[in-house]
Amino acid sequence: MTHLWVRAEQRENEDRVGLTPEGAAKLITAGIKVTVEDSQTRCIPIDRYAIVGATIVPQNAWPTAPTDAIIFGLKELPDDATSLPHQHIMFGHAYKGQPAGRILLQRFKAGGGTLYDLEYLVDEAGKRVAAFGYWAGYAGAAVALKCWIAQQKGQISGPVTSYASSNHLLAELQSDLVSTGTHRPTALIIGALGRVGTGAADLCTVMGVPTTRWDMAETAHGGPFPEVLAHDIFFNCILARPGTPIFIPAVTPHKLRKLSVIGDIACDPDSDFSPIKVNDQTTAWDAPALRVHDAPPLDVTAIDNLPSMLPVESSEDYADQLLPSLLTLANRDTGVWGRAKATFNAALEN
Repeated sequence: MTHLWVRAEQRENEDRVGLTPEGAAKLITAGIKVTVEDSQTRCIPIDRYAIVGATIVPQNAWPTAPTDAIIFGLKELPDDATSLPHQHIMFGHAYKGQPAGRILLQRFKAGGGTLYDLEYLVDEAGKRVAAFGYWAGYAGAAVALKCWIAQQKGQISGPVTSYASSNHLLAELQSDLVSTGTHRPTALIIGALGRVGTGAADLCTVMGVPTTRWDMAETAHGGPFPEVLAHDIFFNCILARPGTPIFIPAVTPHKLRKLSVIGDIACDPDSDFSPIKVNDQTTAWDAPALRVHDAPPLDVTAIDNLPSMLPVESSEDYADQLLPSLLTLANRDTGVWGRAKATFNAALEN
């Protein structure tokens, strides 16, 4: 019997989950055993999983799970250098030259396990079957706007937090904007037609922020892109890959510019292919803005788990997208799972 083990997230400020109780019920009906770890932070209460028939176990028990169990989580595993004998479904961030990713792959190689990277679960056309992109864009735009608001007060943005719903986030953000007066920043979105860009654009629209929306047609010439400097906020909403143009070169802070906030929503700052060359690190919830230049100020925000700011909405949306693929877990040598495993095997060989 196929056995899916939903682990508790061990990362700080991570309340999301990739399987809802309703989804668990459908997997169980389909003959898949579902085990769910208890969690003190998960946005969906554990008793809802118990009611539908999932087996409940203590949090962080997955290292002792049966070796045939498929361990399912979202964010990274504890960096304890242990070998990984299980099959894991998660965002590995391991295929773009990231230092931590290379270490993770070695752990799988040592243990004989397999990584089914959620970012590389794709259909026959190469399109991702499930993504948090919309909510990453939505929350990322809100964080960048908070950074801009703080700058208007001569400050650097303070900590961000999670919200019970997007309505709560919008109410707070609107209040913060009112405190700055009637002026609104302008924003340039790269990747405006994708999920991430659409989320960023929707947040900006609600907040009355004028946006310039670029996608592949506007960026096909490869740069340079002086228009970036003419906007207050720049949103990076594209997946870093070989051949990605550089939109923010290293000299940007010293250029004559209106630009004061870079929202690196796609957030691959340590990737060799990152289009932003003024920063190589993520930022954190307690310090969302990294100031890379003082006068005039230029702040970068690069939080890599933005959808967790809206954990319930983003979890329910993502889980609905992913469920059809989870229902095919018994056939992992073909389809979406076969393609993900082939990508993993190729990465191990490089």
